[in-house]
Amino acid sequence: MDPRDTAPDSWELEEDAEAPAAAAELPTAFAALNVNAKPFVPNVNAPVFVPSFLQASAVEIPASDAPVENGGTEADMTTEEETWEQKEEPGGGGGGGGDEDLSSGGACEGGAARNEDEEMMEEEEEEMPMPKVAPALPDAPKKEHVNVVFIGHVDAGKSTIGGQIMYLTGMVEKRTLEKYEREAKEKNRETWYLSWALDTNQEERDKGKTVEVGRAYFETEKKHFTILDAPGHKSFVPNMIGGASQADLAVLVISARKGEFETGFEKGGQTREHAMLAKTAGVKHLIVLVNKMDDPTVNWSLERYEECKEKLVPFLKKVGFNPKKDIHFMPCSGLTGANLKEPVTECTWYTGLPFIPHLDSLPNFTRSNDGPVRLPIVDKYKDMGTVILGKLESGCISKAQQLVMMPNRHTVEVLSLLSDDVETDDATPGENLKLRLKGIEEEEILPGFILCSPDNLCHSGRTFDAQIVIIEHKSIICPGYNAVLHIHTCIEEVQISALICLVDKKTGEKSKTRPRFVKQDQVCIARLRAAGVICLETFKEFPQMGRFTLRDEGKTIAIGKVLKLVPEKD
Repeated sequence: MDPRDTAPDSWELEEDAEAPAAAAELPTAFAALNVNAKPFVPNVNAPVFVPSFLQASAVEIPASDAPVENGGTEADMTTEEETWEQKEEPGGGGGGGGDEDLSSGGACEGGAARNEDEEMMEEEEEEMPMPKVAPALPDAPKKEHVNVVFIGHVDAGKSTIGGQIMYLTGMVEKRTLEKYEREAKEKNRETWYLSWALDTNQEERDKGKTVEVGRAYFETEKKHFTILDAPGHKSFVPNMIGGASQADLAVLVISARKGEFETGFEKGGQTREHAMLAKTAGVKHLIVLVNKMDDPTVNWSLERYEECKEKLVPFLKKVGFNPKKDIHFMPCSGLTGANLKEPVTECTWYTGLPFIPHLDSLPNFTRSNDGPVRLPIVDKYKDMGTVILGKLESGCISKAQQLVMMPNRHTVEVLSLLSDDVETDDATPGENLKLRLKGIEEEEILPGFILCSPDNLCHSGRTFDAQIVIIEHKSIICPGYNAVLHIHTCIEEVQISALICLVDKKTGEKSKTRPRFVKQDQVCIARLRAAGVICLETFKEFPQMGRFTLRDEGKTIAIGKVLKLVPEKD
């Protein structure tokens, strides 16, 4: 240990002893400084850190005890790596081990400090998965962003699969999960611990039900995925619609356990409703994960897997998915992680790719970069200014850009951009963004508002004509009927003010006379009037903002698309 680092018996003695020694060392220290060194520019593309003592001899350093920056000499540094853990001094461990410390999460300050760390970490643990996304290298091609929403009946295992994927891709540390496991055991809920990676608030953990749409991300070789973990409970369907409206790809999780699949799929179950809502929200590709295959009642049986598949396919076909192109079935187990990343030995009959490799191998989505900026707002909060969350549907946003918030036409400026919690300077369509805005108060924004480019504003209004399919409604629907409209991220009350015509499902012909009412399974064109001004586009011009669902009494009644916007009469 360096004598200068030990605490002296008396400070008076110390000062006198130190001064001459330090003064003697200064000239040698300055001699070693390279005055003409280039300014330090971090090399982002540098290879993994390898200690380079052998090459260090190229720079001649006088063989004196010239202090190096971290307080140890060059010679000390070689041993530093092996010995920093055993060092007792509190300030030790800053030397050569630096790079390794950072990569392991920076939680190692030497043995003594470790216990305090654990206590501090308890508080911060929830936030742990976030910073682990490495910022993209500037010249690396930007990975394609894909938003995946997990949908399905309550307790099918959506959050557990999400948590397991995050663990398998290294987004959640083993230590965090072990802590969750301990806590879950105390509550006699030991199988829930994986879902806690996504269900972060206390209410969700106590009941084991997701309420808000959980968000997390993971990366594969080719793509960057955002997981949107939607709630399965029927009381929280509005939250699930908000999640599905941001997704490019849906994963329908169904439970293969005897009895659970049936309840999820029957009339009141959420498996049907979610699949239909996902289709309406514009999700083109559906992966059906048959979960809980490791359950004793199932035991990776092919018969049970095929039975679930046979019941689902006709329904998904009816909703509008093409079974050959849009749907992919695969068995898995969320709790054990079987068939999520690695193939399973017990399951000999499934020959396709496991889940994560399958996601990686999907074809790229086509998105228009040159379109006008459209960013429907999902959520907003105050944090050193006004922060909004949403998915960029089209166009590109960059820092310091001027945008307009519709429908109240506030001009705002983008102060900073976070794409999946990593700061960037510009964003392309399909990315989930957090924007800090200037020029608008948080109270003036509502979910469902839209950020647009000033030269191309989105349409807003209250009255529009739409084609609607009545999915389930016990009685008839007449003009004057009220329901709740979910369009992109906006939720607004609407009234059907007039029925214009019926559309024949098979031929697409429109009826000549105005219908007096419509009933279940009929398709009609109707005029709808919203309670307030909403932003919307026609389905033809901008599908993401032109499709909607109508809900009433906690059920999805109809799905539809906007055909034309009716200008307000003054």
